[in-house]
Amino acid sequence: MEENVNKGIKYMLIASFLFALMGVAAKELSNTLSSIEVVFFRNVFGVFFILFSIYKSPLKQLGGKFWLLIFRGTAGFIALLFFFYNIANIPLGEAMTFSKTSTIFTALLAYFFLKEQIGFKGWIGVFIGFIGILFITEFDGSSLEKNDFLGILSGVGAALAYTSIRELRKYYDSRAIVLSFMTVGTILPLILMIISEFYTNPNLDFMLGTFVLPQSKDWIFIVLLGIFSTYAQIFMTKAYSFAKAGIIGTVSYSNIVFSIILGLFMGDAFPSFIIVLGIILIVFSGILVSKK
Repeated sequence: MEENVNKGIKYMLIASFLFALMGVAAKELSNTLSSIEVVFFRNVFGVFFILFSIYKSPLKQLGGKFWLLIFRGTAGFIALLFFFYNIANIPLGEAMTFSKTSTIFTALLAYFFLKEQIGFKGWIGVFIGFIGILFITEFDGSSLEKNDFLGILSGVGAALAYTSIRELRKYYDSRAIVLSFMTVGTILPLILMIISEFYTNPNLDFMLGTFVLPQSKDWIFIVLLGIFSTYAQIFMTKAYSFAKAGIIGTVSYSNIVFSIILGLFMGDAFPSFIIVLGIILIVFSGILVSKK
């Protein structure tokens, strides 16, 4: 039993580091490509990988929840789009922290829509988490910055996707659920890039951007982006198969630490004291909520 837990922790640490490396590749690509194009390439790679897996081992599932499948794909796409936009515009560690707020929102969505109980510790965790969000946004009581707003929405989008998965896994093979996300995340960016050829709006730069043919250096990072994200998913799945979700969920916050360290190497400024405090509160909140 202890050996399985150790394996789970090891696999989650590897997954967390790979997710941080995925962020590095996305940040590097954002120097020359729009966020919407980076999302497109990230998902195209995944579509081919999943299709090959299905070819090798056909799907076995009930089906019947097609629109929920589309909803999961759309919510996941929006979360990833906002996440990648933030990676391009704020320090990597902060962008990763925003994405990890999904734990807080997932608990709330599961409570209201799936009637899952949160418990006293869980509610304390939710409260602490919202204080943490106020700290990382450095909210001054007036208004949120664009990146803060999108960061929070990336957490909400991911939470909507994760909550829908709880229902979808009763009807679909996990690969079909992932494929729905990656297919939507390939088609919608194509549509948005076509729209961007005829319409521009600086305020919507997080979702609009014309296609730019990647240079040779970009292709290297596109391949790395696909490899890092795919293997991060594989190791994360392995981790959850070896140990309890509460343990693995706690270890998964290590990707914030990895992201801060790698971000410093890329030229990010070290987070201010108030942001560090916010990160600590969000991590603590996620641990409480996952052990509710």
